Amino acid sequence: MADFKVITSDFVNLHISTSKDEISFSEKRFPKDLTISDLKAKLELTTGGSCNTMQIEAYTNDNKLVCKLEDDNALLGSYPLENGMRLHVIDQFQIRNELDFGNEPKFELSEEEYSKKSDSVRAFLLKNKLGKYNEENQKKKELLEAEEKKLAESTIVGSRCKVTIQNAPHRLGTVMYSGSVEGLAGYWIGVKYDEPLGKNDGSLKGKKYFDCPDKYGAFIKPHNVLCGDFPEEDYDLNEEI
Repeated sequence: MADFKVITSDFVNLHISTSKDEISFSEKRFPKDLTISDLKAKLELTTGGSCNTMQIEAYTNDNKLVCKLEDDNALLGSYPLENGMRLHVIDQFQIRNELDFGNEPKFELSEEEYSKKSDSVRAFLLKNKLGKYNEENQKKKELLEAEEKKLAESTIVGSRCKVTIQNAPHRLGTVMYSGSVEGLAGYWIGVKYDEPLGKNDGSLKGKKYFDCPDKYGAFIKPHNVLCGDFPEEDYDLNEEI
């Protein structure tokens, strides 16, 4: 009998979230032959958690726990992960916290002295044309930010809407807020879902942006929100077995 094997992609696209923040990072692409130890090292740079202490959990699009990535020597591809799932990093985030020294005196270089250093973060970014030192990427970023602002300003509070996110079923709701969110970059749309499919009650990090029952609220990027005549669906529970 001939041997058959299933050919799958060598990479998987995953969202990242942390126990410190309620909003996910943008989707990232990881090779499946990456060890969990090396994955933690990459997540350390992304999240500010420590690869020595962090724990990683995997969740589906509807926030159901799939598994815990506990074996540092195992390959990422050995876990049942699919594109669009979310890796949740649990940690005390001491690396990030150590950046805040409170009232302790800080050692600081002048702008001129810092610019002369060849081993600084700025020197590395300049040499490799990364971040704000990549002129082409900066222009693209500015165009995207301008487009996002325009979309947010055209989204009217009170409108019915459909939220469409990649690899997730669409959700219907009502626009409750449009604008900036403290601690987050760019513009956001606050949506009250018709069903308890959200993550909050219209609050984020202790600040209230709109009112709705818990688990009905969510903050969504403007390009994922389409306003229109979307009447609330009639969910007849009697039809369920």
